Amino acid sequence: MGINSESDIEANLQIGPTDQGMVRLYVEANGVEIPMDFEPDEAREIAEELLAAAKAAELRKG
Repeated sequence: MGINSESDIEANLQIGPTDQGMVRLYVEANGVEIPMDFEPDEAREIAEELLAAAKAAELRKG
């Protein structure tokens, strides 16, 4: 499955700091739980990528 493939899978995404000073992205779908921990600098890079993707999607939309 790629970026442009549609899916009927629903997922829950939670984002927050951990007590260990990490940023956690926590994904839960169909009984599968995926915690992903990132250093703050890595989390900032991910945030920048999300913003860039949002801007690109807006341009494609119209």
